[in-house]
Amino acid sequence: MYIMMNSILAFGMPGGTEWIIIGLVVLLLFGAKRLPELARGLGKSIKEFKRATSEVEEDIKKAMEEDASKKQESVSSSKEDKNTPQA
Repeated sequence: MYIMMNSILAFGMPGGTEWIIIGLVVLLLFGAKRLPELARGLGKSIKEFKRATSEVEEDIKKAMEEDASKKQESVSSSKEDKNTPQA
């Protein structure tokens, strides 16, 4: 994993000066009026992504709990079948 990330970011993460330059380029490309709209849209997207991620995690946990309870029920019913006398 580390090797793959290292090859993707061949020069490492940008430092303070690089971030300022990137910010100025974005400002020039989109303009001062569009930046708040873009930031709002990005914030909403991140919020929606986090909400969807938590929903998926909850669904997985519920499915695992249901599966575990079904296994326990089947084990307990098979034990009861063995303990009942045959006619």
